[in-house]
Amino acid sequence: MVVHPNVHIPKESWPHWTWYAIECVLVIIISFLASVKITDSFEGLAVDVHNYMITGLFGLFFLIWYIGIRGFILKKKILQNRL
Repeated sequence: MVVHPNVHIPKESWPHWTWYAIECVLVIIISFLASVKITDSFEGLAVDVHNYMITGLFGLFFLIWYIGIRGFILKKKILQNRL
């Protein structure tokens, strides 16, 4: 078997943790935009109530993704030992 040391193998060269970072950033962006759009649909809210609703919906979307969808539906653990 011939082994070439200059062959590019993407799985070994791309850091695995970056996929988790990309996923986390996308979840943050999508959940923030969705929570802002939802709270903007309510009229007559005070500024502090509006901010609390944005924060609560943001956290709810984040928990739904990481615990509900990723944990139970996709069956992928967030933190797992890789040995």
